[in-house]
Amino acid sequence: MKIADGCKSWIYASFFPAIIFLIISILIPESFNSVIFLISVFLFLLTVFFLMFFRDPERKIGDEVIACADGKIREITTLKDKEIGESIKISTFMNVQNVHVNRIPISGDIKSIEHFSGFHIPAFKKESEKNERVIMIAETSIGKIKIVLIAGTLARRIVPYVKKGDNVKKGSRIGIIRLGSRVDVYLPKDKVKRVCVKVGDRIKAGEDNIAEINA
Repeated sequence: MKIADGCKSWIYASFFPAIIFLIISILIPESFNSVIFLISVFLFLLTVFFLMFFRDPERKIGDEVIACADGKIREITTLKDKEIGESIKISTFMNVQNVHVNRIPISGDIKSIEHFSGFHIPAFKKESEKNERVIMIAETSIGKIKIVLIAGTLARRIVPYVKKGDNVKKGSRIGIIRLGSRVDVYLPKDKVKRVCVKVGDRIKAGEDNIAEINA
């Protein structure tokens, strides 16, 4: 199973101590080994959780504008964005069981990446727009698009995999939110022929189409 870049240290941090505590529980007197053994079991379970959370499976890339994130569609709105103009924003909320590696929805050049510090409000709340976030702007065949990676309550670090100036192919990995949380995609409204998802839909990054574009 492939593990997401930048996350193996989290797995090692629980797995190796689990081994050490297991060995200690075998060697020490019986009056103490049950507690040490329980600590070892907890660390092994934590390792399994991290393996699930940080998995990074290969995906068959969809044909249209594809999903950036695994999860559930929480919001689809039309608005005027300061970078993109008249836009359609599609928000995806990720739960703990989802793959947390994010992908670019359409091929393009990364024009800017900005990191903003902020709060850690639950990502499904409106106020989460004030959370820690990374904003990526890409120039694509349909013009500029914006991708916003937003941390949540548990998420404590957003790790981009791309940098300004990179040319990124559709479906390529662009980053991961460690232990979180939400991704917003802003598409130019006049280039969108049809939105392919609705609020409540569950989607997979890279595979599922979120929008069709005008030819």
